[in-house]
Parts: sequence; structure tokens; C-alpha cells
Amino acid sequence: MGTARAVLTGLLALLLTLLLAGCGALGGSSAPSVAKLRVSMMSTIDTAPFWLAKDGGYFEREGLDVSTTDAATGQASLTKLLSGEADIAYSSYTPFFVARAKGTADIRLVADASSAGPGSTGVVALPASGIRSPADLAGKRIGISAPNTIADTLTKSVLADNHVDASGIKWIPLPLPNTASALKNGDIDAGFLTEPFITDARRTAGATLVADTGTGSTVDFPTAGYGALGAFTSAAPATVAAFQRAMAAATRDAVADRKKIEPLMVKYAKVDPATAATTGLLTLKSTVDVRQLQRVPDLLLKTGVLTTPVDVAAMVVR
Repeated sequence: MGTARAVLTGLLALLLTLLLAGCGALGGSSAPSVAKLRVSMMSTIDTAPFWLAKDGGYFEREGLDVSTTDAATGQASLTKLLSGEADIAYSSYTPFFVARAKGTADIRLVADASSAGPGSTGVVALPASGIRSPADLAGKRIGISAPNTIADTLTKSVLADNHVDASGIKWIPLPLPNTASALKNGDIDAGFLTEPFITDARRTAGATLVADTGTGSTVDFPTAGYGALGAFTSAAPATVAAFQRAMAAATRDAVADRKKIEPLMVKYAKVDPATAATTGLLTLKSTVDVRQLQRVPDLLLKTGVLTTPVDVAAMVVR
């Protein structure tokens, strides 16, 4: 009996040891897994919710270790995505849809960023130019960030709304921050801008908004978002879902309290504190509205940027 009791006691002790070891292995004191995510970003104010998510710990709480790489334009951001330098890229929507339509890449849309609210995008000119309305833009030199982008697409749309022939316009590519000085130097007659550059051009050059591209047929028009390659979204669905949750929470908090993102506009969009406090904002969003976003490739098709239709529903990652 004594021997049997000793054996039983030994077995119970061994079982208890194994159970305790198992609990530790299942997570007791072990660190949670962290997914690394590389995101290509641009210096625009509608990326403020992203920086709130990064600096404010939203990504970290979702188990994401997010690093960023800078891109000067939407096309450059897309290039970083295609080269494998980034897992997710922020861009205006045009490069995403052009790549999809041409079969260059299997682009998937993982989050929205912004839409054009009244006064947040448009064409500006100096009072001395004599340009007062969209009708006065016919045959003029208009500065845009690049051809076949949201800049000339929105401008063409508002011109069409006002029955203005855009065929004689000379489109001048130049960086948005250089538009105010180009107006003052006489290098262009007018220029397409988004906020905060509209506010800056008003303050530094006395420019006025002569064509509001956030009204008419392009009111609340989607302007930018976050895309990834289909191979990545298929291979890392949990990582994509975590990114979406963090962006949704940060965007909600940014919209509820603008003060949360004003310092981030100064830090990352390189605007001064006065501009950050007074500039108009694009409509900040996170969840992709398929019906709204379908307007973008449809307009690109209408204006000749695309030659084949694009189905947005097939691109969105839920």
C-alpha cells in the first residue's frame, strides 16, 4: 500500500507540474504576438487619423508594429507598394484605379481616408488675374500635382458642370506647396489645391477660390485611401483587419475632437500651428462606401483617364 501511495503521489505531482507548465506556454507570462506592418505615407492633412493611430497607440493595442516610408506623390506611394517596400500604401484613388484597370496590379482597398467637402478642394487664382469663376478658366494655364490625377479630374468635372470646354487648358505639373509662389511669379494663371494649401495660398499670396471642386457632381467625392496587393490581404487577413479597426477608431476620435490631430498636422504635414488650427479639413473617413467610391472610376472613365470600367466592389477588403 505504501509503495502504491508513493507512486500515486508522484504521478499527481508530475501531472500538476505539466499542467502549470502548459498554462505558462499558453500565455500566462509570455508576450503577445506582434504583426509588423510597413505603410507608405504622404505629407497630407487627411493622413492625420493614421498618425493619431500610430502615435496614440491604436495600432499597438491591435497588436501591430507599424513602420512608415515617405512618398512624394500617390504614384510614388503605389510604386513602393508594387516594389515590396510597403505592405499598405496611402494614395489618392486615381493611381489605384489606373493600376487595376491596366492589369498592372491586383489592388485591394483596405480603408478610406477622405472625401472632398465644400471648400476643401478647388482651383485658386489671384484677383489680378481676372479669373472670378469656372467660366474664366477656359484656355488658361492651371497648375496640378500631375496629369491624370484627382487634381485635373476634379477640375474637369467642375468645368463640365459649368459648360466650360477644357480642351484648351494647359495643365502645368508642379508640387502643391509651390502653387502659391507660381501664381505670384506668373508661371500659372490658376492652380488646383487641397487644404491646407488653399488656406496657405490665401494668406501668403492673396489667392481666392474660383472653382470649388467639392460641390456639384463631385460633392463628397472620395479623394484618397489605403490600398494593398491582393496577395498580402489574402496572406495576412488578421493584420489587415487589425489595421482597419485601428484606423476606424482613430478616425472616429479625430472627427469628434479636432484638437487631437492639429499637432499631428504640424508634425507630419509640415504646416504651421496657425494653419493647422484654421484650415478647412477634407471629410475624414475610414470605412469604404462602395457606392460612393464607384463614382471615382466612373468619372475617370468619363474623362478618358481610364479606358475600361473598374468594379470597386471587387477591390474592397471587408
